[in-house]
Amino acid sequence: MRITVKHQVLLAPATVLLLLTLLLGFMHYTYWDLSVKRREAKAIGTTVVALAEADMAARRLHVIIRTFQYTGVASAEDMALSTDLYDRLLSAIERVEPFGPLKGSADIDHLYQLASGLNPASAPEEERTAEVFAKFRAHLSSLSNITQIARNQLRHSQSQDITQMVQRTALVSIIVLGLAILFGLVLSIYFSRRILGRIQMISDSAGRIASGELELPPAPDHIRDELDALALSINRMTKRLINVVGTEKLLEGAEEERRRIAMDLHDQSLADLSGVLRGLQSLSAKSQDNETTRSVMTLEQDLNRAISNLRDIMNNLHPQTLDILGLGAAIEAHLDRHCCNDELPEYHFYIDPRVTVLKLERLHQLALYRILIEAIQNVIKHAAASRYEVNLEVREKILVLSVEDNGSGFSQDNRSSNGRGLNNIRERARAIGAEVVWRDSRFSSGTRFELTLPLP
Repeated sequence: MRITVKHQVLLAPATVLLLLTLLLGFMHYTYWDLSVKRREAKAIGTTVVALAEADMAARRLHVIIRTFQYTGVASAEDMALSTDLYDRLLSAIERVEPFGPLKGSADIDHLYQLASGLNPASAPEEERTAEVFAKFRAHLSSLSNITQIARNQLRHSQSQDITQMVQRTALVSIIVLGLAILFGLVLSIYFSRRILGRIQMISDSAGRIASGELELPPAPDHIRDELDALALSINRMTKRLINVVGTEKLLEGAEEERRRIAMDLHDQSLADLSGVLRGLQSLSAKSQDNETTRSVMTLEQDLNRAISNLRDIMNNLHPQTLDILGLGAAIEAHLDRHCCNDELPEYHFYIDPRVTVLKLERLHQLALYRILIEAIQNVIKHAAASRYEVNLEVREKILVLSVEDNGSGFSQDNRSSNGRGLNNIRERARAIGAEVVWRDSRFSSGTRFELTLPLP
């Protein structure tokens, strides 16, 4: 399965970000382990201070209790001081935090039990007080030794851990950053070459098409990514362009053949008929018989009519005015000759002066002329209009040819029909790169036909 272009572009930075995320996770884990040891060191420090405070409070409390036992007299101030010292002793023991070897042991609970034996409110005996104090001091000293040993070990271990952590973090960071840069470069180069290679192939195909080499570029069998879709679109576009060019060449060949036929008719058939007409006219001048003269005159009229029809045929095959005077003059000549009739709809013809200076190709002029003649014939035959307008103008590098009538119009179904006239208009417009459209007229009724041709 091919990776899409979007994912190929994102793969390299995504890989770099993934490696950097793993590096951050590793650094967080390393600092978390160090923070655990820091919390343990803080707990040891708090325990050291608490044990020292408990030792000081226990010593002063023992002195006061011994004084009570020796004198047998206890003042109110001494009783308040002894109570305060006992509370301080218990408060100091409460601040002892279990760490390392103290976790899960009964040493702190045992220290509470021994401290309860020093409560001045219980009026302990002298021997009992000395024994409890000795045990309390011994147990307190043992806890202090354990705490101090653990503190020294942790301090040494923490120093080594910090050094190792810095070294390990620096080493891992360098390795991960190096791998991230390496993987990013490798993936970027690999996928960029693949993408640029395929883009270059598509660009070469488009360049060949633009230069006139209408060869079908290779099309992918399946659409796997955006470039496959682009290649398939160019392939389809080339097929349509080949069809358009083929149609253009076919029309060009047809127009060239029509022009050749018109020239042959002019040079041969029309010349022969003109010779026959001159012979008849000479015969009519020499004849003395009235009946023969009338017959000859009838033949002359028929021959003139045949010559006129032949000239119309030649003009329809290839309008000579178009080659001599240009598109505007050819259209105006056609309107004057075929549309100036009382029985036909009234027309108005407007031509932009800028059209006369346009250097349109002969095939474009012929196509525009044929399209306009067909559009005018559609108005005369099917629109039932009393008036129509023919306009030929230039709008912002676009040649616009329009025929607009006030007739009955026709429905959208008829506009999309496959009639020969409409199909001829569409095919001729497509052959020269023009667009045609039929819409509602600006009159109260009727249809507007419009052709737009981009100018070079």
